[in-house]
Amino acid sequence: MYAEAISEFRAALALHMGAQPLAQLGHAYALSGRRTEALKVLDQLKELSRRSFVSPWDFATVYVGLGENNQAFASLEKAIEAHVFPVIFLKVDQRFDPLHSDPRYPDLLRRLDLDR
Repeated sequence: MYAEAISEFRAALALHMGAQPLAQLGHAYALSGRRTEALKVLDQLKELSRRSFVSPWDFATVYVGLGENNQAFASLEKAIEAHVFPVIFLKVDQRFDPLHSDPRYPDLLRRLDLDR
């Protein structure tokens, strides 16, 4: 139901132009095969980060949707360093399921004490 998700995330952005709904929109674009739009969202997140804090978690959300796992892991590393709240959901957030088979994933869980 990507079209519906994209519509809802666009509506959320009309109410509040924040990084989180923007990242979720980018993730939905990526999963629906709309790579160009997802990359534009990354550009918007980068621009937004010049004016205010944008969580590395938000970047990781888009990168994992794009299948760019190296960038997703780099952003997750930054999220851990920045102590951003959402990292506690890494083990259960289904958006990050594509990373589970990567050997770096269990290391992240261990470092976050989520490996139990």
